[in-house]
Amino acid sequence: MTFEDAVAKALAFRDERNWAQFHNPKDLAISICLEASELLEAFQWSGGELHVPAKQEYMTEELADVVVYCIYLADALDIDLAKVVSEKIDANAKKYPVDKSWGTSRKYTEL
Repeated sequence: MTFEDAVAKALAFRDERNWAQFHNPKDLAISICLEASELLEAFQWSGGELHVPAKQEYMTEELADVVVYCIYLADALDIDLAKVVSEKIDANAKKYPVDKSWGTSRKYTEL
């Protein structure tokens, strides 16, 4: 399945239920934050463990929820999500050239 197929499937799911009427940008942005918080919850109390394999399925579902709400928000704001993600990566590539950013987590202003 392509990203475009997934977007179409998410929008069709919403439209089949007549839910677009409830999907204003404010509430969708709130929903994105709430779902992202649920994803973050998988790491709560994990100590130094950066990956929690026992919660992989939970994290997968929460990440999908975040992405679906992002699709709905992009639709509500008439944003071509694939296009803006590509443009953002291009912009980041200019700020973080490989020769300066390889293997470092420093911000582009510190490179």
